[in-house]
Amino acid sequence: MTTETLTLVEAEALVTSVLIAADTSPENAASTARALVRAQADGQGGHGLSRLPSYAGQSAVGKVQGHAVPVIEDVKPGVFRVNAGHGFAYPAFEMAIPELATRARSQGIAAAAVYRSHHFGVAGHHCEALAEQGLIAFVYGNAPKAMAPWGAKEPMLGTNPIAFAAPMQGAPLVIDMATTTVARGKILAAREAGKDSIPEGWAFGPDGQPTTDPVTALAGTVAPMGGAKGAALALMVEVMSACLVGAAFGAEASSLFDAEGGAPNLGQLIIAIDPGPISGGAFEARVADLAALYDDMDGARLPGLRRLTARQIAQRDGVQIDATLLAKIRAFL
Repeated sequence: MTTETLTLVEAEALVTSVLIAADTSPENAASTARALVRAQADGQGGHGLSRLPSYAGQSAVGKVQGHAVPVIEDVKPGVFRVNAGHGFAYPAFEMAIPELATRARSQGIAAAAVYRSHHFGVAGHHCEALAEQGLIAFVYGNAPKAMAPWGAKEPMLGTNPIAFAAPMQGAPLVIDMATTTVARGKILAAREAGKDSIPEGWAFGPDGQPTTDPVTALAGTVAPMGGAKGAALALMVEVMSACLVGAAFGAEASSLFDAEGGAPNLGQLIIAIDPGPISGGAFEARVADLAALYDDMDGARLPGLRRLTARQIAQRDGVQIDATLLAKIRAFL
């Protein structure tokens, strides 16, 4: 596989310019570029630059409103909604997170519903931003149908990620998982890079049979994580991010991978908790004790080390991007 190395600054500039060329406002393009490049730097290529051809294509035809300006709608002291205006999700999250932090410190707990939204990238990044401010955070977000309910063959549920973060000494603890065996973006990344196979166990074709072909996999379903348990978790996320937010179900949302149809109209729910008051002041010491237990146990490590290592390397050396993908991206300019 042929690759090209870009510095993080070069990668952000490229993404921003492509999105602007596809009729996205400079502010929204810059926000989206920061998110995609951060995902790429953290080793999450399925949420990184592999998304840019579909993002740009959707903005160019108005499936994503590239000039949307998110709006906060107050509900209660600890609850608010953010209307993303059928635009990219990242500007809405950048607006929501500071407001969540303020309300969580005031109320002890706060929640934000992001609606008329789109793909929101690495769920853990949004939680991490709150944990860096001393807060515990949860994010639930739904996605277009990609997974069949357990025992069925037809897709109905999305990959529906769950993310959690908590402040710790040093970097926050971040736990981020799709409810499928892999995020569907990894299959997209394989297709965009021109790969002819993906690992066994990732997906099923439209006929319900296992497949290693990324094109067939994208036409079929992604395998749930842990079988029936993963499918049940995906259903929980659907309730939290579609029913509770007032957004489209995964079965109703249009694809995030092409420019066909209307806006996906996805939803996300973010919860922020101030850990000090609710723990009676014990949280900081208790979480430090928990980390120490991991440090003292042979073979154990807290989640996130790989992410942080990849981030440090990318900051120093840049990111390697598949040449086939880069050619698709530059064709928009």
